[in-house]
Amino acid sequence: MTHSVSSTAASGARTVRVPEDRDGQRLDNFLLGQLKGAPRSLVYKLVRSGQVRVNGGRAKAERKLAAGDEVRIPPVRLAEAGEKAAPPKGFMDALDAAIVFEDARLLALNKPAGVASHGGSGISFGAIETLRALRPGQTLELVHRLDRDTSGLLVVAKKRSALTELQALMREEGGIAKRYLALLTGRMPDGVMTVDAPLHVGLRQGGERHVQVNAAGKASLSHFRVLERRGGQSYCEVRIETGRTHQIRVHSQHIGHPIAGDDKYGDPAVNKRLREQVGLKRMFLHASTLEFALDGGREPYLLIAPLAPELIDVLDRLA
Repeated sequence: MTHSVSSTAASGARTVRVPEDRDGQRLDNFLLGQLKGAPRSLVYKLVRSGQVRVNGGRAKAERKLAAGDEVRIPPVRLAEAGEKAAPPKGFMDALDAAIVFEDARLLALNKPAGVASHGGSGISFGAIETLRALRPGQTLELVHRLDRDTSGLLVVAKKRSALTELQALMREEGGIAKRYLALLTGRMPDGVMTVDAPLHVGLRQGGERHVQVNAAGKASLSHFRVLERRGGQSYCEVRIETGRTHQIRVHSQHIGHPIAGDDKYGDPAVNKRLREQVGLKRMFLHASTLEFALDGGREPYLLIAPLAPELIDVLDRLA
């Protein structure tokens, strides 16, 4: 694969022709690949200020590039190789041990709670940056995200073709079956409770996202099924048909049974009691299984991430 790069010495800017295998990639993601180690915030700043040009014109960060497009990239001084700090070794080892599946196309991580999917907003190393540090020669792209406080399956594509196929499946109804395990506060009724409530993402002061049920929001569908009741709480399997921001957290709050340990949408008094009595120090939400098929349905995948040990301990203590 040849990148035709011409650099104009006067300005220090360079022009990169988009190769065939990057056709359809968003401009921001293309720039992150070109400016290795650049924080996402810098990339957005460069695009907003008009320093990045596509075929001579200004462009938005979410613009989809076509093969052959000419992208002007301004000079950016980034830390030289070796100068940029690597993620701490203990953290790299922990994430390496958390890989639960890998083949030529995909890598699946059982992400620990408290680890961001990617760096940014004060976090130097998220899961994807750490995996890239573990696999310096490989192209790794996040297929989707998980909330920082949610543990469980995080899928990373090793090939561009797998990334585009998985992202298309995510947009398709029923393309990917997603199941979570959650402890909901209080006694949920038996059977399956379906929550069909549109969700709207708002911003609070300080830029923090806050989601609420709102008729003007995006259609969102979740199915809650009680697996067992423990200590007056409900251990549930949750199947989601859409993947909205904070969907399970807001839907469970909406039905009056917020997720145990959720400090944003939960019940502070119940959270405090569970922390003191059974040692629940995090949100009890875990992405446990993903089921889908690649190659146009010919290659089935069933990915499973075992429940985190600290959550198993909580269930045992609740009994």
